Amino acid sequence: MLKTVLVTGGTGFIGGWCIIELLSRGYTVRTTVRSLAKESSARATIASVIDPVDKLSFFAADLTRDDGWDAAIMGCDYVLHVASPMGHVAAIDPDALIVPARDGALRVLRAATRAGVERVVMTSSAVACRPLLNSADSVSDETVWTDPEDRNLDPYRLSKTLAERAAWDLMAHQSGPTTLTTILPSCVLGPVLTAENLGSVQIIQRLLNGSMPGYPRFGFCVVDVRDVVDLHIRAMTAPDAAGERFIAAGDWKWMKEISQILRSSLGSQAVKVPTRSLPDFVLRLASMFDRHLRFITPTLGRKHAVTSAKAEAVLGWKPRPTDTTILDCAESLIAKGVLG
Repeated sequence: MLKTVLVTGGTGFIGGWCIIELLSRGYTVRTTVRSLAKESSARATIASVIDPVDKLSFFAADLTRDDGWDAAIMGCDYVLHVASPMGHVAAIDPDALIVPARDGALRVLRAATRAGVERVVMTSSAVACRPLLNSADSVSDETVWTDPEDRNLDPYRLSKTLAERAAWDLMAHQSGPTTLTTILPSCVLGPVLTAENLGSVQIIQRLLNGSMPGYPRFGFCVVDVRDVVDLHIRAMTAPDAAGERFIAAGDWKWMKEISQILRSSLGSQAVKVPTRSLPDFVLRLASMFDRHLRFITPTLGRKHAVTSAKAEAVLGWKPRPTDTTILDCAESLIAKGVLG
């Protein structure tokens, strides 16, 4: 008999795909939204891919409040804690991102331990396992932890690091049956379900819509959202996953390589994709006026990759080809008309 899973943040990019995949495997799914006013649109999005029949229910719960979490989790066997505040909220106040990410994770974990769920799988990020951003090229595994004192960290990287640290610290003092596993995805791309909450997919969107005059000397490991979901579910049930971190990452791609993939495969649909590099000094100059760019400049030309060897060895996980992920992402953006 398949069990019941709570997915936090059901309107998000990863959360939506978690719901779809769990339903396709026969699980009963609950999901949280900040307001039940979002239920109808979220349900319609899920139904556009798979008919949830009577196996999907919605609960109102906010990362910044205690209300609703006990009701959402009570009676569940597993929790996939995917919800996290979006990066744009930290444009003025970093704590607007850091506090709900950290405190929200603790709220979910406390409610999960009170309910006695078997396991919580929490979505962290590969940015939580990086060396100092201005250090030499590197390849990190799960033994590496990002130093929260690194002055080059942006609020998003810091929020993910502090939230995961806080989660592990809390669970170290719990004696009940609930176990924790964290998943650390690299840059998550792949097909979008809606035009909202695009997150890292905005990288592809900006390349396609011409808002980037050139590609910077910047890169990252790419991972498909569908593969991230698969790893969450593997970690949810595998005995060997308890108490472990798992990186979800595919190949490293420079922005130049991504631009070339889009142009070579999409033809006229990629006419606005940049064809020239953006000199480092241009980004550094622009960063004086755009605070978001300040956190990119320390990594220009640097390759801080991560490896998913542990997930492959322990859980049998394997990411799909990176080029496939990039093109599926681009084609979904074009199909949904969200290049603006």
